[in-house]
Amino acid sequence: MNKKIIILPLLLLLLSCYNQERNCRDFKTGKFSFTQKIDSIAVTSTFERTETLQIERFEGKTDSATVRWINDCEFVLQKINPKNREERKAISMKILTTNEKTYTFEYSFVGEAKKQKGTVTKMN
Repeated sequence: MNKKIIILPLLLLLLSCYNQERNCRDFKTGKFSFTQKIDSIAVTSTFERTETLQIERFEGKTDSATVRWINDCEFVLQKINPKNREERKAISMKILTTNEKTYTFEYSFVGEAKKQKGTVTKMN
């Protein structure tokens, strides 16, 4: 019993000391690439992001979206010229972890609970 009382606070202390790196400001602007699997095939898109605009290129097509930062690690994308109802939905993005050249994020349509994750690589 005494060993459990000693181990539990020690374990909690060790877990609280572990902080994942989140230097989100390093990824607010720049050129990036994102690879995802669609029907078991890896496809890559590239995009450039400024403080207020994101321009994405994928399979010869270009899409633009406004960027509205909530805080240093969260932002909302809204397509500028949506072609259908699905494209009118804003996308909530949250940077979870960062390292020197990549960040891991989760995203979902605003108001929806289902989230997906991905990793982005900074090219410059």
